[in-house]
Amino acid sequence: MAKWTAFPHADKAYDYTEATLKKHWARLHRGDAEPFPKDKQVIEAWIAYHAGDFQAACEGGLAAGLAGYNVANKAANIYANYLEKSDKKKLEIYQQVSARCEELQAKDKKNANAFYLHAYALGRYSQGISVTKALAQGLGGKIKDALQATLKLQPKHADAHIALGTFHAEVIDKVGAMIGGVTYGAKRDEGIRHFKTALELNPDSAIARVEYANGLVMLDGKKSLKQAEQLYAEAAECEPVDAMERLDVEMAKSELE
Repeated sequence: MAKWTAFPHADKAYDYTEATLKKHWARLHRGDAEPFPKDKQVIEAWIAYHAGDFQAACEGGLAAGLAGYNVANKAANIYANYLEKSDKKKLEIYQQVSARCEELQAKDKKNANAFYLHAYALGRYSQGISVTKALAQGLGGKIKDALQATLKLQPKHADAHIALGTFHAEVIDKVGAMIGGVTYGAKRDEGIRHFKTALELNPDSAIARVEYANGLVMLDGKKSLKQAEQLYAEAAECEPVDAMERLDVEMAKSELE
């Protein structure tokens, strides 16, 4: 693996030990509802992930086999979304994650994050090639199915609710409410409901606010700008407890500027 771009906001506050990771696990994973791992190697990979060493997390997770796929895939997704500069490499990473998720789904049908991380990778890949093109390739249905499978397995998966909210908003934004509703089952009210549910499940989430704000603008245009700005301001004020949350908060701050 070529050397990945380093996380630019290293902070001792994000350095966990096995004991402190276990203690703070519920808060750290309120978004993805990932169960605490049994495997020592996977625990080490999660420690690297939360500290922002996404490459070590990905490599450590892959070295642990299927048990480490979720940490490897999450690290790769977050790295590609926030830190990878090359658009071509981003798309390659999302395709690799997507393939690993399908492999994990086949072996472990009850693994909620095997479906969620698949939807995340496909969603970001779709944004990378253009949502319109992705819908034409049938990726919209795949993303929706993966997110619905996630919520069937884990109804309190806040991040899947965020992603479904974004799905409804992006489809309506690109093809309109009528075609979006008939062809993809995309509905404005359903999108808003998912965003609100995500915030109820994970009230400290900056990314829930950012995506909700973006979704409102896609769904309601200029009349939602005030509410969207308020959500961004709240996101910028969130207190991050790990590297990913810090990246979310920094993104909200830069958008506000």
